[in-house]
Amino acid sequence: MGREILLTLLILLFGGLVMQPLALLPWHPLPDTSPRVAERRAWLQLWLPVLPMFVVGAWLCGWALREPDPVRAHFDHGMLIGASIPFALIALRAALRAAWVLVGAPVELPICTAGLLRPRILFNPYLARALDEAHVHAALEHERAHARHRDPLRIWLAQLATDLQWPWPWARERFEAWLEILEFARDDEARSHGASGTDLAAAVVATARRSRSVPRAGRAGWVLGGDAALLGDSRSLQARIARLLAPLPEDCGSAACAGLSDQTALALLAVLLCGALALGVAFGNDILHPFFLWTWNA
Repeated sequence: MGREILLTLLILLFGGLVMQPLALLPWHPLPDTSPRVAERRAWLQLWLPVLPMFVVGAWLCGWALREPDPVRAHFDHGMLIGASIPFALIALRAALRAAWVLVGAPVELPICTAGLLRPRILFNPYLARALDEAHVHAALEHERAHARHRDPLRIWLAQLATDLQWPWPWARERFEAWLEILEFARDDEARSHGASGTDLAAAVVATARRSRSVPRAGRAGWVLGGDAALLGDSRSLQARIARLLAPLPEDCGSAACAGLSDQTALALLAVLLCGALALGVAFGNDILHPFFLWTWNA
């Protein structure tokens, strides 16, 4: 069998075997802390079941660097292909849903942040004329916070990670919980940049009244469209209004409290993947060739 084809099958098989049990982990509510910290922790919980799959993939790529093409090991092709099919179907479903986002028409909202690589704020002029200047300023500050953090791209990636954990409902719960905390965090950031909580609450209510036909957050609407919207479902909407009308919570503000920066987290992930790649180069044959022999004798 060709090395690239075998590598793909092994990544699907071993990656799926690692990720699917972790996807069964139930969602645990985060402790009551600042939304900035809670959003980071919820983001990490969402990705924890998926990260081992990348490590396994890097390890297998290290093995493939030393393997001749075609692979000369004796193994049961049919058994390997059959075992990989369920995980291949899940990956194909996730890829198609992610691709549909890129080619499908975005859901129209009165105000939202759209664009994966270059976020832009879309503001319905009819809504803008219906709001006071202070309300418009508050809504724009909220959407600017989404744009600064490239939240449409993050939502798209989070939806992809959630789809890779299909069909377990706890993955969806982690995703929807993160979306709700994300809105709280961006509300607080907008208020820290000068927006009034009362004005932002008024903008949220006005937007909700004009968006009654918009799909609920977390479904195949604006989330899959890559839009970081100003809305949520009725329960989260009520919670947001109550928070916006209350005084702005004090953020811990320290780097330790905020958690790792994006650059530090990416650097640690790169080091981890490089280590897995090196281990695959050094010890891949010692593990995989006995596995191939086992499939041949099974």
